[in-house]
Parts: sequence; C-alpha cells; structure tokens
Amino acid sequence: MRSVLALIVVATLICLAGPAAAQPVGQFPFALTREGQMLGGVEGEVAFFKGLAYATPPVGPLRWRPPEATVESSEMRTAYEYAAPCLQPSLPSAREDCLTLNVFRPFGVDGPLPVMMFIHDGAFVGGTANDPQFDGARLAQAGLIVVTVNYRLGVLGWLSHPALSEGGSGNYGLMDQVAALRWVHDNIAAFGGDPGNVTLFGNGAGATSIALLMLCGEARDLFQKAILQSLAGRVRLRSRQEAEAFGLQFVATLGQDGTDPRGSAPARLLAAERKLLAKSPHGFAPAIDGGLVTEDIAAGFAAGHESRIPLIIGANDDETGFDSEPGIAEALASSGATPEQLRKLYPDLATPSDLAAQVYTDKVFSEPVRLLARLHVATGAPTFRYRFAYVPEARRANPEGGHGRELQFIFGAEGVPGAGILSRRDREVASRMRGYWINFAKGGDPNGPDLPHWDAAADRDRLLLIANDRIASGDDPFAERLDRLADESRK
Repeated sequence: MRSVLALIVVATLICLAGPAAAQPVGQFPFALTREGQMLGGVEGEVAFFKGLAYATPPVGPLRWRPPEATVESSEMRTAYEYAAPCLQPSLPSAREDCLTLNVFRPFGVDGPLPVMMFIHDGAFVGGTANDPQFDGARLAQAGLIVVTVNYRLGVLGWLSHPALSEGGSGNYGLMDQVAALRWVHDNIAAFGGDPGNVTLFGNGAGATSIALLMLCGEARDLFQKAILQSLAGRVRLRSRQEAEAFGLQFVATLGQDGTDPRGSAPARLLAAERKLLAKSPHGFAPAIDGGLVTEDIAAGFAAGHESRIPLIIGANDDETGFDSEPGIAEALASSGATPEQLRKLYPDLATPSDLAAQVYTDKVFSEPVRLLARLHVATGAPTFRYRFAYVPEARRANPEGGHGRELQFIFGAEGVPGAGILSRRDREVASRMRGYWINFAKGGDPNGPDLPHWDAAADRDRLLLIANDRIASGDDPFAERLDRLADESRK
C-alpha cells in the first residue's frame, strides 16, 4: 500500500489538475466520477480501477429492492483491490454489499476508446467478476476499456415473493446489470471510454442475461453490440406465478416466522438456499415479471423484439461442466430419439457417456444458438456464428468439461486458479480468437488483418469453426443432427 504522504501529494495534484479522463498523475491513474475521484493502480501497460461501486449497497431495507444510485461525492478513493464477491454458498468472503465493477484500460492512451463489459457465468447462483481468469489486462492492451461486473446471485438476486412485490419482485440481478450499464454510460468517459461504443459479452448465465437485456427496453440504448457465448437459447423462463410459488417454498425451507423473509441473517438465507438448490438446481434464475422480462428469449427473437445490433453468437463443442448432470438427463429424455437413432446421428461416439454429453451440448446449446443466429439475421443485423472446438494441448488426453473453456482464450489468463499454462499453439489460437473479439468491439466486424476470414451468418448456416487443426469459415458440418433436434423442439 502506498504511503499516506504519497497519497496526499497525489490528491493535491489531482485537485490542481481539475476534471480529466483517466489522467495519470505520476504513477497513479485517476478518474473523476460522480462518486468521487478514483485513484487506481498500474501493472505493466494497463491501468486498473477495482471495486468501484455502481449502486448503493443493497443491505438492510434495500435488500430485495431495485438498485439505487450511489451518492455524489467529491472525495478521493483508492481503487487498488477487488471488493467482496456477491453472497453465495461457495465463497466464505462473499457479502451482500457487492454491487461493484472493475475497470481496465491502457495506461497513458487517449480516448475515447471502445468499451467491453463482461457478465460472468455461474448459473445465476455463483461466480464473480473478481475471478483472476477475468482480468481484463490482455484485452485492454489492444486499446479497449474492459469492465467486469458483480451482480446479486441466488436467493438475493432472483427471489420472487408476494411480500416483495412493491419493489418489482424477482430479477434483482438483472436490475443490477442494467444499473451497471447506466453507470458505464454516465461515467466511462472519465476513464477514456466511449459510452456510444459498448459491447456486452458473457457466457452461460452471462449470455442469458445479455440476451434478456437485448429484449429489455430499459437497456436498449445502453449498449451497441453483443457477444453471446454458450447461450441456452431455448430455455423456458418461469412465469411470475411459478417464480412466486418457488419463493414461498424457499420461505418455508427458511423456517421464517410470518411471510416476510427480509429480516433473516445472510448465513440463514444461504443455508436454506443450499437445501432448495439440492432439489431444484435452477430455481433461482430470471423469470417473466411483466416489466423487465416479458417473454422467453427464443420467442422474443422470433418476434424480432431484440435490439438489432451486431451480434457474435456461438457455443463450444463440449458444453458439459460441473452443473450439467441434471441437464444431460433432461436432454436425453426430451430428445425424442431412440438409442438406435441417436447412434446414427452420432456414429463416432462409442460410449454412452460421450453420446449423452453430445446430445446435451447440441440440444441445450448448439441448436438453440443456430436458431437465434438465424432469427437475428432475419432482422438485417450483422450476425457472426462460431463453434469453439479447440482443446488446450495439455488437456487433450482428458478433455471433459468444456463449458467456459473459451474464456481463457479470450482473456488470456494463465497460471491462475482454474486456468493452466497454455502451449505455444494454444497462445496462437488465443491471440486469434481474442483478435476477433477485439475487432468486433471496435467496429462491429470481427475480421481483420492476419485472421482467417469469418463469414457472416447470412443466407446459409455459415459459422467459424475453431478446431484443433484449423480456424476456418464453412457450412455447419452437423446441420443434419441439429435439424433433427430442431424438429423435436417444435413438437
């Protein structure tokens, strides 16, 4: 930590300098926001500002309420360290006071720069923007502002209950994301960013959130491009009645006296959440509330209700992960195909477990992604579809669990928890994939010099295949089996 004397000197210089857009003062980058003067840090060529509050802490009477704007201030605050992650069973350090974001930008580079805002996965009950895998430095080095966001999770993010209806019951996590977008719109220029060139990107639950934000009127003008990674696009959202019934079940599990759960301690909430998630793994998630969320994603895209913005959308060749077991069983049961028919569709898969994993990947991710790409193309918006089938060389002997694998290649993280060391070939693929994302964020087209051409998903089902042996555009080689799954989904 810097000395008190150094901070006093820097504060004096900041006041003399006046308002600025992420101006460096000595070795201390700072930005003037409505919440005060933010003093960041520098590592290499990248400045960072961590733990910035984008809303008032949702604690006490603000629990299960829409996020409220922070108080204006002229104070100077340091932003060297991540704030606490949002409350969740798996992280002891998590807290309710968690509505924060992190900003990464190239140090000493003038703006306005394109902005990429990342929304993390975690099945709506876990995860954090503070994960070292999501360090935005590698992306920022290319001349971008990168923002990573924490939002309310689990019971605190998605509880619907009759006693909470005066604040817009449920979908608090999505409200948080809208509030973070508004904060970026209002403040990112202070960091050298362009509020008129914002790209949302995320995978899994993050991609579901972004698709809902594309359908949300409150968020429509707050971002201009989107990247949907591993989106379960045909998922059926719960109705308000179903969500409130689940909320009543939670209160019963909580053992709360009366009907209002707002007085319970966080530890008690988490204990009840664990019990309920063991029975209903996807119980805490977005629901149709008639305001922020009015329809399922596929229905909204089919009706052309989404923002007609440039879109990258895709899935991984293997989408299994730590929480995919219930989904695998459900996908097999609802596939509508006999074991013999499945073996014909997947002749190269020898074991039942491999077959089950591929049916799950195709039914939950690959086919719905193709559907949404087709529907978005029909609006006239530029659309680029991909399939990520690359496996890091060190993992090819045991490649299971591919959900989220693309994130290491986009962020370039190595040697941190959850991210191994990449080989030379891995880094080449990562550099190209990161290049596509960067180009898209800058101008709405992923193509650029030294990158294999990525055909837009226009009349035909074109996609970019990122495989172990090549990166190339072409027609979908698995169209036949996806057609079969699409036919079953329409029944």
